[in-house]
Amino acid sequence: MARYTGPVCRLCRTEGTKLCLKGDRCKSDKCPINKKRAAPGKDPKARAGKRSEYGLQLREKQKIKRIYGMQEKQFHLTFEHALRMPGVTGENLVRLLESRLDNVVFRMRFAACRNQARQVVLHRHVLVNGRIVNIPSYQVKPGDVIEVKENSKKLAIIQDGLSEVSKSGVASWVTVDVDAVKGTFVQYPRREEVTDLVGVKEQLVVELYSK
Repeated sequence: MARYTGPVCRLCRTEGTKLCLKGDRCKSDKCPINKKRAAPGKDPKARAGKRSEYGLQLREKQKIKRIYGMQEKQFHLTFEHALRMPGVTGENLVRLLESRLDNVVFRMRFAACRNQARQVVLHRHVLVNGRIVNIPSYQVKPGDVIEVKENSKKLAIIQDGLSEVSKSGVASWVTVDVDAVKGTFVQYPRREEVTDLVGVKEQLVVELYSK
């Protein structure tokens, strides 16, 4: 399975905004966005200029795709699924992305970032309704119970993530029992509740793929 293996901070610099790809580092002074570092490239200033309509649409798509750590084919398939669902396509897309198992694990603070959450899922540390699921793209449904295997609960990567519950809490659409390392996906989030996508215009992604 293809995946990006380069420096993730470079992705934030490319988009000119925080994508929150490295957990605590993104909140620290080490974040390149806080340091106002230029976009990667030989001469970034030489490329500055007004973006075309296609350029704006592409950048919005890249932001969302990178926030959720997906490759192009997988993201496009998710969009096609959202397009077939009743309702507003952009909101459907966000709902599908937020209900991915790796994202739900991250929302429950069983990992510090989505990349770690994907690793936790792939390494078979996560149970969904009592059964091991090692597919990061698995679609979680309201009422599903997500928990970490008994012999994996003391892993440093999971305990570090859980330490954020007391500091930042958890998303309003999930509940978490820190002691049991277990949580419930209560409901699909509303678009305005997904603060990671504040300022992101998913409608531009719809326009891009609709051409």
